[in-house]
Amino acid sequence: MRAPDWLTARPVAHRGLHDRARGIIENMPAAAAAAIAGNFAIECDIQLSADGEAMVHHDGALGRLTDGSGPLLDKTAAELKQVAFRDTAERMMTLGELCALVAGRVPLLVEVKSRFDGDRRLVTRMAEVFASYDGPAAAMSFDPDQVTALRELIPSRPRGIVAEREYTEADWPRATAAQRRGMTGLRHAFRTRPHFVAFAVDDLPALAPWIARNLFGCPLLTWTVRTPEQRAIAARHADQMIFESFRPPA
Repeated sequence: MRAPDWLTARPVAHRGLHDRARGIIENMPAAAAAAIAGNFAIECDIQLSADGEAMVHHDGALGRLTDGSGPLLDKTAAELKQVAFRDTAERMMTLGELCALVAGRVPLLVEVKSRFDGDRRLVTRMAEVFASYDGPAAAMSFDPDQVTALRELIPSRPRGIVAEREYTEADWPRATAAQRRGMTGLRHAFRTRPHFVAFAVDDLPALAPWIARNLFGCPLLTWTVRTPEQRAIAARHADQMIFESFRPPA
């Protein structure tokens, strides 16, 4: 399976087309609706709830952009769906609710968040949701073990690896030293077999994504593009950008 053309056909709105000044917070329903209205693909994150639901949220804990506090993993989906985004009336979504909202109108690019503990429940729930979703959707993760789970549990969907040049203990405290080494340079690729790579824009150009793109035919997306300088790097070295803080031509 090769990555489909829709994966890179249009810019990808990072956590939806959010704009804090307009009261649209990342990963909330209005951010997805704004991306749909602008004809942008949507990148989002999912986290696991206490009862095994896939919740659309970047952080592993409440509080940065929402009411409440504490790990998402300690709360049920019903409890998390009552959590408000600050200064808005909107609540956290499940992955299934996001799919119902998007309804195939634009592509979805879903990042599986990981605690680097081998837990496959989040990918398992994603597989259940995607089984009844006909729209264009792909999945990705920083964690090679989760990408391997995607390969085994959702082989019909495009899968990717999210990557950067280096992985320090300070930035990746949950990953062991061996896991961090295994993430470096896409050296896991023959195990994970990604269909695409999403690489940090500030780390481009780099050898590993160049090889993946030019020798193995993996489309290269790059994140998170915010400035004119980063847009130039994306245009030169990648097939599409994952953007925020501005509105590119759709």
